[in-house]
Amino acid sequence: MSIKNSNRSKLFYTGLAWLISTAIFFPILWTFLTSFKTEAEAISAPPSLFFFDWTLENYREVMERSPYFRHFWNSVVISVGSSLLGLLIAVPAAWSMAFNSTKRTKNILMWMLSTKMLPPVGVLIPIYLLFRDLGLLDSLTGLVVIMTLINLPIMTWMLYTYFKEIPGEILEASRMDGATIGEEILYVLAPIALPGIASTLLLNIILAWNEAFWTLILTAAKAAPLTAFIASYSSPEGLFYAKLSAASTLAIAPIIILGWFSQKQLVRGLSFGAVK
Repeated sequence: MSIKNSNRSKLFYTGLAWLISTAIFFPILWTFLTSFKTEAEAISAPPSLFFFDWTLENYREVMERSPYFRHFWNSVVISVGSSLLGLLIAVPAAWSMAFNSTKRTKNILMWMLSTKMLPPVGVLIPIYLLFRDLGLLDSLTGLVVIMTLINLPIMTWMLYTYFKEIPGEILEASRMDGATIGEEILYVLAPIALPGIASTLLLNIILAWNEAFWTLILTAAKAAPLTAFIASYSSPEGLFYAKLSAASTLAIAPIIILGWFSQKQLVRGLSFGAVK
């Protein structure tokens, strides 16, 4: 009887997982299919899912109208640059709080995480004025800095969690052998926590790639990433659903491919320390 109940539970949760996965994936599938429709078919009612006249015209118009590869390069520079800069700050910070913790450490971590609960529009004016005065508007440097700052609390929290699972005796042994703090982090801590560091890096790249609020506010044309590339297809003349879908597909395809090929690393890193 218990075996039958166990099988039913597995079947139920498997079906539930498939249902949730389908619900999450369906908007992506719909966007992909709409990108191959004409504008008339994109807004037709009832909509057609697979049976329509497939066309590449939307992709041709999108590529001719906007410099896609410039926006793509800007996204790469912003996401990778902010992630690497964030690691340079988050690794020492997480190391300090994990292995040299005080009674205030948890409060500091909670305060850092609480900054993510602040609506971005609440600090829009001071950040915009600050970037204007520093000459960072519509620049890759400015976007790298802002992406680093908004994702730094998450990076520090994740790395702190990974580092706490590492026995402190290992680092103490390296100190007894004469290792400096830099050598301890670089040659002892980093190799052990590499899965966690890699998953933190990948997750931050995804978050920075998908960030739209600050990229639309702080850029105009020169440093505009793919999120601004998508937004350019919402105009006073109306929404061009087919072209907007084509632009969205071109924008999300690189990060989906990255996530697909690095999924094992992400899962391994996110579960780092879960099983002892």
